[in-house]
Amino acid sequence: MNLTGLREPEIYGRVTMEEMVSGLRERFPEVEIGYYQSNVEGEIINRLHEVGFSADGIVLNAGGYSHTSVAIHDAIAAITTPVVEVHISNIFAREEYRRHSLLSDVCRGVVCGFGLEGYRFAVESFLNDGQQ
Repeated sequence: MNLTGLREPEIYGRVTMEEMVSGLRERFPEVEIGYYQSNVEGEIINRLHEVGFSADGIVLNAGGYSHTSVAIHDAIAAITTPVVEVHISNIFAREEYRRHSLLSDVCRGVVCGFGLEGYRFAVESFLNDGQQ
């Protein structure tokens, strides 16, 4: 995720994650939006454990770990904060190995295929709680 905006822009776009988060903060000034990025599975788990009992919601794009990490699955299952899994690309239109997420069953929901707008949809899902 640290290469978003540079890596495969035809799939992931040209906007960096920092620019996307800045845009979310502008769009939702009433919401405290934290941002954390790591390429290290254990650091992602530590962060989930750190904020997963106090935050109102977590928007998680675990990248390739979505398809491989039982440990991140278990970390999500262990916390009380709801998690929305986000994928920038439509994982179901990509390679077979990307079409299954080990995380989805312990997440509140999954957003995929809408580019960086998926992060907005995930934030809005938390804001719309109880309004359906």
